[in-house]
Order: sequence, then C-alpha cells, then structure tokens
Amino acid sequence: MMESALDFLGTTVFSFNGQDYAVWQLLSIPLLVLVAWFLYQAFSKFIYARLERSQLPPDVQLLIRRIYVIASLVIVVLVILTLLNVPLGAFAFVSGAVAIGVGFGAQNIINNFISGWILMWEKPIRIGDFLEIGDVKGTVETISTRSTRVRRVDGVHLLIPNSQLLENTVVNWTLIDKKTRCVVRVGVAYGSPVRKVEELIMRAVDDHPDTMDDPPPKVFFEDFGDNALIFDAYFWIDASAEKDLRKVRSDIRFTIDELFNAAGIVIAFPQRDVHLDGQLRLVRDDK
Repeated sequence: MMESALDFLGTTVFSFNGQDYAVWQLLSIPLLVLVAWFLYQAFSKFIYARLERSQLPPDVQLLIRRIYVIASLVIVVLVILTLLNVPLGAFAFVSGAVAIGVGFGAQNIINNFISGWILMWEKPIRIGDFLEIGDVKGTVETISTRSTRVRRVDGVHLLIPNSQLLENTVVNWTLIDKKTRCVVRVGVAYGSPVRKVEELIMRAVDDHPDTMDDPPPKVFFEDFGDNALIFDAYFWIDASAEKDLRKVRSDIRFTIDELFNAAGIVIAFPQRDVHLDGQLRLVRDDK
C-alpha cells in the first residue's frame, strides 16, 4: 500500500522544457501556499504591532508595510519556482510580451502605481497633511499604490489618482509645519477713532488662545473704502485643517464685535446717499 502511494506520488504528470513534474510536486504547491499564508499572518501581526508602538510617521509605516507585502509575495513565488525546478530564464520571453501588453493597455494604472511609490519615497505628501487641490480641501488619510484617499472638510472621502498629485499643482498647508497665516478684515464707519480701532482689533487677536506670538500679529489700516475705513488683522496659528482656521477667525470676529459695541464704534455697511436736484411737480389727472 505504501509503495503504491509512493509510486503514485512519483508519477510524472507532464513535462516542460525537458523537466518532468511529478504528482508530489504539484500537491506541494497548495501546501506551501497555505504554510506561507500562516507565516505571513504571524509575521504581519508582529511587524504591525512593532510599527504601532514605534515613533515612526504614519507614511513611513505605510511604506514599510508595502515593502513587506511585496517582499513576501516575491519570496513565495521564488520558493515555488525553485521547488518545481523551473528556471527563471524560461519566463523571459513570456514576461517581455506581457510587459509590452500591459504597458500599452494599462498606462494609467502603471503611471498611478509608480506615482504612488514616488509619493511614499519622496514624501511631498504625507498621511495627515492638509491639501488644497483645485476647489478641494481635505486631509490625507492613506496613500495606496493607485490612489490617495482624502477626507474633505465636509466629511466626504475622495479617491484621487496618484499621478494627479504629481502632475498638478497641489497646495500642502502642512508640508513643513502647521503654521498658517490668517486674515480678518473689518470696516468701520467714517469718523471712527482709527487708533482706538487698531487697539481693539489687536486686543481681540492677542486674547485668542490659538494665535501665535511669533510671528507677532499685526493690524494694518488697509484702505479708505467706498463705505468704510478698512482694517486688516494678520496673525498666525498652528492649524491642521480648514475648520481650525474658520473657527479662529469666527472667534476673533465675535470678540471684535463685542469690543466695538462696548466702545461705541460702528461696523460699517454698504449705504448710498441720494440727492435729488430740480423741482417736483404735481400732475393732476382730471378725467
């Protein structure tokens, strides 16, 4: 019985390129894949746990995970080919033909794939960065091999092809640091005490806990407008998203309104004076 089983396992199923392939070799492939899968899962838990406890940036952790997945796949394929005694040179012609076909049929996919690796290596865009791409503003959540997932400020998720991030102009608000300059403009009525206005605006900016002292905030008497005297307050904050900027600007506007009301300073609004020249004549219709 044992001898018949061994004879069966040693039976040649087919021959390729002068090499015979027995039953045991073909049966060992799914067993090898199963063992490789369990080993991959075990090492994945270990590596991912170490990465989470490390102080590495999220984009570096993502790059390590990508390299681990690709390296694991390459090792499994090489082991299977070695087990089957398949020389790599046998795939030279086939791989060349496949590469040409893929190159013509999947140019966009390959372009996005290469762009994804460039983004992960050069890191012009990282996980957690706040981007402005055209009319879209959002935070980068993950960078995959084909696309980048961005969470817009309204909570909507966008999948942006990696090639667009390299070929188009992208504003990265947090590339170097999270310092962002903000501007709050306010117009007061003509005749208002301009030095007092400057003092109150500066107080509103300085009192906010999120404004930075370095660079220091500044208030400029910007212009004599059509309906108001225009003042601009420039200040810096440590912001990570558009919602932070809007909140700080809103808080400062509330404070300015309260300080102006207490000081009797009127925030100007559009208005027009109409002067009528000539005489008004009453026309009576007697019918």
